[in-house]
Amino acid sequence: MEKSKREFLKVSGLFALGLGALPLARGVAAGNAPQVMANPEALKGKQWAMVIDMKKCWEKGKDGCKDCLEACHKLHNVPTIEDPEEEIKWIWTEHYENTFPGLGNPYTNEKLKGKPFIVLCNHCSNPPCVRVCPTQATFKRADGVTMMDYHRCIGCRFCMAGCPFGARSFNFREPREYVKDLNYKYPGRERGVVEKCSFCDERLAVGQLPACVEACKAGALSFGDQTDPKSAVRKLLDTNFTIRRKTELGTEPNVYYII
Repeated sequence: MEKSKREFLKVSGLFALGLGALPLARGVAAGNAPQVMANPEALKGKQWAMVIDMKKCWEKGKDGCKDCLEACHKLHNVPTIEDPEEEIKWIWTEHYENTFPGLGNPYTNEKLKGKPFIVLCNHCSNPPCVRVCPTQATFKRADGVTMMDYHRCIGCRFCMAGCPFGARSFNFREPREYVKDLNYKYPGRERGVVEKCSFCDERLAVGQLPACVEACKAGALSFGDQTDPKSAVRKLLDTNFTIRRKTELGTEPNVYYII
């Protein structure tokens, strides 16, 4: 009898302890847990965009320079895989005909034919990659950056099928084996996940421009909030004729080209 009483009091105490912790559990579940403070130095914008002045890029030579590509890939541990079917690319070049299919005609300016264009994720305002991702590994931030959560990615590659710009790459191999000098400050990826340009979100968070913009000695790449009339990109958009890729698809790309 005494043993049964002690067990009853023990269970009752545990139950009471559980009730005491319930408000905390509910608070956490409701999103009332302490939040991480944002870095006051972070760049802030409503819709980040990039303007690429290809005329300045071509001034560096027939194929332009590779500073922006090298800076991006080195910073983000992008593996160098020669096989074009397995290569990983965040920023690369495509010929005019492949960059803007449908815009050409028999009388297209000869200066554009075969010209290399810098291409990357367009961080579309209406990104199909986000809509088709079943795990929300691909998501869009409030500032317009289309992001990848490598831990959520299950490698289904729906986002790759949904992207009309070929801006996503799949890791068929272990990526670390193809990186010569690892940057330990940036997270690595695993085999079986998709990756792409992130507009250097880790740099925006500490008040820095994307690495490709900073590395461009020709001043061909500009980055900023296109909703801000005082931003560098907005001024370029207001004073130059620009084109975007595959606008007929309605994805609303946020990478613009001056040609």
